[in-house]
Parts: sequence; C-alpha cells; structure tokens
Amino acid sequence: MSTYLPTIKQLQYLVSLHEYGHFGRAAEASFVSQSTLSAGIRELESLLGVTLVERSRRVVRFTPLGNNVVAKAHRVLRETEELAELVQAAGKPLSGELRMSVIPTIAPFLLPRILPRLRRERPQLKLFLREETSDHAIESLHHGRADCVLLALPFATGEVEVEVIAKDELFVAFPKDDPRDPPAEIPPGMIDEGRLLLLEDGHCLKEHALAACNRPEMRASATMIGTSLHTLVQMVDNGLGLTMLPKMAIDAGILHETDVVARPLKGGNTHREIALVWRTNSPRSDEFRLLADELRAG
Repeated sequence: MSTYLPTIKQLQYLVSLHEYGHFGRAAEASFVSQSTLSAGIRELESLLGVTLVERSRRVVRFTPLGNNVVAKAHRVLRETEELAELVQAAGKPLSGELRMSVIPTIAPFLLPRILPRLRRERPQLKLFLREETSDHAIESLHHGRADCVLLALPFATGEVEVEVIAKDELFVAFPKDDPRDPPAEIPPGMIDEGRLLLLEDGHCLKEHALAACNRPEMRASATMIGTSLHTLVQMVDNGLGLTMLPKMAIDAGILHETDVVARPLKGGNTHREIALVWRTNSPRSDEFRLLADELRAG
C-alpha cells in the first residue's frame, strides 16, 4: 500500500486545471493564487512519482495517466461531497448550501416567480444558481459541480433521479401582420421551415421544437442562430421570421411591448417536461423531492 495518499485539495486543483486548461483560470475558480495551485499539483506529482501534466509556455496537456487520475479524482471528490451531504441531510431539510444548475430557457422565466418565496419560507437555504445549457448542466451534475439540475425533458441525462415539475406547452410566435391569418392552433405542416428561427446548438429547446413538429426536413432548413429566447423574439419582431416559444416564457411576459403573436402548436407531443434531476442514490434525495414540491407550488 502506498505510504502517500493525495489530499482532497490536491485532487480539486488537478480537476480544476483539467476543466479550465489554464493555470490562471483554474486558480481563480479554486479561489487560490496560481502559484498555490501549481505547487499543489507539482507536490502531487512528486509524491506519486509520475507526471500528470505536461507544461509549456502556452499549452497545458494532460498525460494519458493524468487523464485517468482526473477521472478517478472526480469520483473521489463526488463521494467526499456525498459524505458531507449525508450529514447535512440528517439536519433540517432545505438548509445550508445547495448548488443548482438551471437551463437558460427556464431560469429567467421560472426563478423570479419562486425565489422570493423560497427566501422567505426557507431562510436557512443558501441556493447557489448557475445558468448552463443542458449538456453542460448534466456534466456539472455528474462531476459534482452541481447538486441538482432544473432542465427540460426529454434529454439524455445519464443515471439520475427525476421529479417532473410541470408540462410546458410549445407555441409558434410570428409577426402580428403575418398575411396567412394563422388558425387558433397552428399545425406543424403550416410552419414555413425556411423562416423558422431556433436556438443554436446546445439548447435542448431546439430539439424539443423539432421533435414536436415531426418534420425531418426542418433540421436542414431552420436557421439555428439565436443565443436566447429574447433574441429570437426581437428577430421575429423585426420581421426576420418566426420561432417557437414555451408557454412559460409567454406567461412571464416575453412578448410584452412587441408586435409578436403566439399561438399553440397543434399536435399530441407539443410540450416539454420541466424536471428537477439529481444523481442516483444521492443522500439528499428526500431533500430534492421536497425542493421539487416547492418548485411545483411556484
């Protein structure tokens, strides 16, 4: 058995460097100086007797062994965090720190409604929010940077537990002077794929919109350019095309002071599911279910 065991701090430094690929940014994210982070990783390498990171003036490159150690370090750090969570979960529920990632097509529309009540009714809960696209949010969850994720399904999440919060219907948004006089519910076949504006890759709402329409040709024809739903609305308001919006955003007033009209998309699969997900077998599962109840009460 080795006479030396890496410290949690050294593993945190190594994982941070792997994530950011830059000593300065990794040190900033770890709240230490660059020299402290670099020294911690060098000490780890020295005591293990191996090289984990190849350094040059411009490039940080992990060795194959370094990548394997990082993968194991993620698991060790996650287990360490779950040990702390186990103790915390034994105390008062929904208290202490909780890190939640939220996707951009939910965060600005749902959070302003629920956060004031959470702060009022759960004053001991310190909720740290991080807005990320779905793929980055799930990566943060499995790497231990987030405790839970609020996102829209369907989406590939890996092994997680799920609590569905609500169904969120999809609407078609278009300029109010659209000459075609759309009906009260818009069938997918009526959508002009050449005018359809969608969020860029990385946003699951793009996939939900395309799946709801069930028209494969849309994937090639639609313009995937928007960085946010607000950007898409402004583009539609300026006559550049039409888009698809979730009811959540419309209810939150995203169309206020615009000349954009929205009508429901007609069909049997024209919604997304808003869900809270967390790692399977987390010791805080009961707490996350309680949080899901709070979100439903929104």
